[in-house]
Amino acid sequence: MTENSTLDGVVEALDGWFDPQGGEEDTADVLAVVQEHMAAQTGFLVGRRTFEEMRGFWPAQTDDPTGITAHLDAVQKFVVSRTLSDPGWANTRVLSGDPVEEVRALRASDDGEIGVTGSITLCHALIGAGLVDEYRLFVFPRVLGRGRRLFPDGVDVRLRRVAAREFRAGTTLLTYRPTHG
Repeated sequence: MTENSTLDGVVEALDGWFDPQGGEEDTADVLAVVQEHMAAQTGFLVGRRTFEEMRGFWPAQTDDPTGITAHLDAVQKFVVSRTLSDPGWANTRVLSGDPVEEVRALRASDDGEIGVTGSITLCHALIGAGLVDEYRLFVFPRVLGRGRRLFPDGVDVRLRRVAAREFRAGTTLLTYRPTHG
């Protein structure tokens, strides 16, 4: 699970605090890590709302030097939705059953890394079911004071930090794995 987060834990992209193309700051070092993450993915999992936002943005990027458009066009995408019938994006499979059971089945049938980002409702379900193997949190030096957070109230997840990396623009990547204990 990879999320962009404010310092106060908000992952909801309110007020445009997160710019997926980096804005005016030099974020080439962040992009290099994102590209490494993408290269390791054999699948990409999202909820319907995040999928529709991404489908409305990334395929229209005809001159995308980041490689994100090419990755999203090529990777096998899985969208969790009970209402979406035609995804309208190549290499996309709709998972229309119970999200937790669908993801359990997907994990059992896939040998590679399945990435998930955005999709706060889906992430809450995966966290609650213990289906997250690794958390990659790009923490931005911003405090919003409001908005949805990655970990829902009442969830107790014990984590072990496996990596921390600072970037030029002030963003920090924190990587954690559940301790299962």
